[in-house]
Amino acid sequence: MFDAEEFISEAVETLKQQIDGIAIIACSGGVDSAVAAVLAHQAVGGLLHCVYVDTGFMRKGETEQVEAMFAAHGIELTTVHAADRYFAALEGVTEPEAKRKVIGELFIRVFEDEQVKVDAKYLVQGTIAPDWIESGGGVRDTIKSHHNVGGLPEDMTLAVVEPLRELYKDEVRELARALGISVAERQPFPGPGLAVRTLGDLTPDRVGVVRECCAIVEEEFEAAAERGEMELPWQYYAALLPVRSVGVHGDVRAYGETIVVRAVRSMDGMSARYSEIPHSILQKVSTRITNACKGSVNRVVYDITHKPPGTIEWE
Repeated sequence: MFDAEEFISEAVETLKQQIDGIAIIACSGGVDSAVAAVLAHQAVGGLLHCVYVDTGFMRKGETEQVEAMFAAHGIELTTVHAADRYFAALEGVTEPEAKRKVIGELFIRVFEDEQVKVDAKYLVQGTIAPDWIESGGGVRDTIKSHHNVGGLPEDMTLAVVEPLRELYKDEVRELARALGISVAERQPFPGPGLAVRTLGDLTPDRVGVVRECCAIVEEEFEAAAERGEMELPWQYYAALLPVRSVGVHGDVRAYGETIVVRAVRSMDGMSARYSEIPHSILQKVSTRITNACKGSVNRVVYDITHKPPGTIEWE
């Protein structure tokens, strides 16, 4: 049985031995990186340089929430605004694996810039077991390259430290609860962010549509769960498909793209069952999305695929 307190004690001691100079940690605001950051901060204190990169693919209000969370834990955070850099690098890139490779390499390049500023030797990451399992290697097939594993460039000079590498999501949540981290129950969010929820061309406008639709899905599902109308899924979001269809807004022909809503039940992310969401809730989500995204989206569908054969994220 997993013992959170014992793991925390051992991880802090191990990090003290591993890190003998300045370390940068990538703080996305998700539970994995938050736990890794708090453990590393307990271990090496002032040697830790925490960096949050706003890639332009974050959820609505996410940057402000992340900054507030780390402030509450007394951890100084540097925010790097890199949206222009990411959109430029990903212009014309639509294949999912190619996206992840570009994002992974640029992720490291941004941190190498920070490395120079603070003379860092180490990069701490919140990598967990499903990340490297799905990224493939050896006898394992590559399901999808996680940006913090499969997208790392071979010529990077930072030594990677991964205190959560052998853990699964449910175990990381136990650690977050034991450490008193506010995002302990927060649903998973992919490292590449909305870039892998925007299928096809990555433009600021299309990503903006996904950002708004994800916020609507989260708001409606969480409000319904609060009212006792449904069980809150393990993960839930909206993705934009590059599939256009004819619709109508008022009396005017519309030719818009399609939003797919995805919600699943899972323990560790390795397998999942789609969540049976009440139709009344899905109807509210659909109405809000098509009203909020007139001219961009005119059709909303719900994904009823388990993992396997599907994955939780579409890309």
